[in-house]
Amino acid sequence: MSVEGFDVHADRAVVVFVDSRRLPIMYRPSARFRRTHAERQDQLLSWNRDDVAFFAAGACHILAYAFLETYPDAGFQPVGLWPRDAPDPGHVYVTDGTWAFDHDGWTPQAELLSATRTAEPQSGFQPCPIHLDLDTFCVRHHHRPRQFFAFDPWERAVRYIAQFPAPHANANANNRWVASGSADN
Repeated sequence: MSVEGFDVHADRAVVVFVDSRRLPIMYRPSARFRRTHAERQDQLLSWNRDDVAFFAAGACHILAYAFLETYPDAGFQPVGLWPRDAPDPGHVYVTDGTWAFDHDGWTPQAELLSATRTAEPQSGFQPCPIHLDLDTFCVRHHHRPRQFFAFDPWERAVRYIAQFPAPHANANANNRWVASGSADN
């Protein structure tokens, strides 16, 4: 038996190929980790959640931008998932057009979109590239800036990213993000 691609991380298969067969991907949409009312009100309570929950709901934008700073030449771009008619994205991740990275590690972007839309079919999520720096994005789209977390989440994000294979471990030069219909959002 030969294993190619990514291996198992935490309690889910990231992407595993065994003898050239693709095993099912078990992406966990961010909606599964929504903060409670108490967690929204108490930043320390929110901070004390495990990394997956923390970066799925409440700090996904921090994780995305920390990834971009960690791997600036990997060809990834931040993308927001906008619910239908919403002024702000409900989730932020990075992608090269094929692979996505977020709270659940590496996932093919198509699987991330499919699982997210299946979890919340009424939301009508649409991906849209983000062409803003982190601070501007936070102000414009009502996401918490780093200084308003219980502690600075940047180092936590960098440590979390380091648990996963680097993007070049799954690089495919033919798969680069091509933005269509993007706006300065």
